[in-house]
Amino acid sequence: MENNVKIKVRDLFFYYNKNVVLENINVDIRQNSITSITGPSGQGKSSFLTVINRLWESIDGARALGKVNINFGNGFENIYHKNQSLPRLRQKVGMVFQTPNPLPMSIYKNIAFPLKLIGVTNRQEISQKVKTCLKQAFLWEEVKDRMSDDARQLSGGQQQRLCIARALILSPVVLLMDEPTSSLDETSVDAIEQLLLELKDRCTIIMVSHYMDQVKRIADQKFILSDKKLKQI
Repeated sequence: MENNVKIKVRDLFFYYNKNVVLENINVDIRQNSITSITGPSGQGKSSFLTVINRLWESIDGARALGKVNINFGNGFENIYHKNQSLPRLRQKVGMVFQTPNPLPMSIYKNIAFPLKLIGVTNRQEISQKVKTCLKQAFLWEEVKDRMSDDARQLSGGQQQRLCIARALILSPVVLLMDEPTSSLDETSVDAIEQLLLELKDRCTIIMVSHYMDQVKRIADQKFILSDKKLKQI
């Protein structure tokens, strides 16, 4: 039903120079769900994620045609409309990459950084939001006594949860995740899967994954991207 849909992709084509990567994609993404995208390597799964937050626009030779409509709470908006604010879109649509990318600064400053970018200066507000997001990412108990430590000293699983916490600090309504557990140990994978199941009550998640067992465990909607087409499993 329309009122259960968060994202509508219509007639989407995506190109790198003259190469067609995605061809005539039409799909609805349900709200408050985990949607998985699987398929062979090099088929454009990561490119599809970048279409949802326009991250591809910084890549030379990339081009997208079609419509992506997202309901941010007041009806559907075409994110490619000329009046759409790119900073606002990036606040509403967060992204977590395959390889954790903590900034060269403390744990606290890593999480607070997006708030500083949008002009939040109230220290008490920032501190509370940092704590809340670390709790949401199941990381608070592990780092609460070392907030001034360099975030790059954390383990791989902790770094990935830190990046998720940083993505959550702006309260996104959509969270894009590109192979978020690909390089992690089993314990860290379990923690992040549990985190995603908790998060879908607050946002809509689209996750690229190569792991079918993981998809079966946590995905509500399942798609495969192959031969430039996105098909529901």
